[in-house]
Amino acid sequence: MARPIYVRFETPSDVADKALQLVQVASETGKIRVGTNEVTKSSERGEAKLVVMAEDVDPVEILVHVPMLCEEKRIPYVYVNKKQRLGQSAGLTKSAASIAIVEPGDAKALLEELINAFPTLKK
Repeated sequence: MARPIYVRFETPSDVADKALQLVQVASETGKIRVGTNEVTKSSERGEAKLVVMAEDVDPVEILVHVPMLCEEKRIPYVYVNKKQRLGQSAGLTKSAASIAIVEPGDAKALLEELINAFPTLKK
């Protein structure tokens, strides 16, 4: 299957797993924004520290603008394979197309690790 047009690079599975772990911890001890509208708003305001997007979103137009916005605002972003897993990591019963980490809570070290890995992922 071809990658959707908004997926700009391949995220290794270990990085994706760390991103899901970060979302889980941040949802419990920090602050996250769930859903593309909330991610867009928090990114435009400069509140987002990291954006996590799912690769299996349909229609793809939902997320097409998010990577460009993140790059414009210099916000690192990563991808995970399944929107269902992303929603579960955030403590939801529904799936989530994207999530913004606003406050990492107890996952500050994990957030720093993902931010530092971002430049190497984009190459």
